Amino acid sequence: MSPSFRAGAREGFRLCLPVSVGIIPWALVTGLAMVGAGFTVVQAMGMSLIVFGATAQLGTLPLIVAGAPLWLIVATALVVNLRFVIFSAALARPLSGGTLAQRWLCGYALTDGVFATTLEHLRSEPDPQRRLGFYLAPSLWCALIWQTSTLVGVLAAGSIPRNWSLEFMASIALLVLLVPMSKVRPMLLAMIAGGALAVLLRGMPLRLGVMVAILGGIAAGFAAEHWQARGASR
Repeated sequence: MSPSFRAGAREGFRLCLPVSVGIIPWALVTGLAMVGAGFTVVQAMGMSLIVFGATAQLGTLPLIVAGAPLWLIVATALVVNLRFVIFSAALARPLSGGTLAQRWLCGYALTDGVFATTLEHLRSEPDPQRRLGFYLAPSLWCALIWQTSTLVGVLAAGSIPRNWSLEFMASIALLVLLVPMSKVRPMLLAMIAGGALAVLLRGMPLRLGVMVAILGGIAAGFAAEHWQARGASR
């Protein structure tokens, strides 16, 4: 590790440390939900390590319990994670130039909180090694917190009181992440479009309204970014 990588890692870790606390309730809720769906410890942690995404895990669990077709479960997981396509596109240039292993690791460890917190700095930092450290250190830290807290939720599923309202805490943590992301106009329009569609289509069967809302939000974000780029080029 170069000195600039270590310096970026320390800076990124300090910046994202408060955000990482919000991962804990999400991970606990996900662990509890997987046990509630009938998963064993091995199955739950296997899903957590392979999928590594709260929305995909929580979104597919009701379908798995209901015995939904495999294609619908896979499609739901892919659709709810489509936001990472936008995130990856935004990070492609700041994190370019690394080895294949580094790029795969950056992609696997990508999370909403780290993306929202580090994007602005990554775009302005000229040193590629410092950018890589600034991104990877908090990403790996958040991944460690996620897997550890998920395991705690799985193992403590029978002893955590239901009146702790962990679902509400997780929602509050997600709202905190939306604030810095809303400063980017395409992201803001994507949030508004996706949220409005989710409310309007909440009555669709098999939660298909969520899938439509996600696709609509992504389309709105891409359209806004395209219009913004055209306006800047004139």
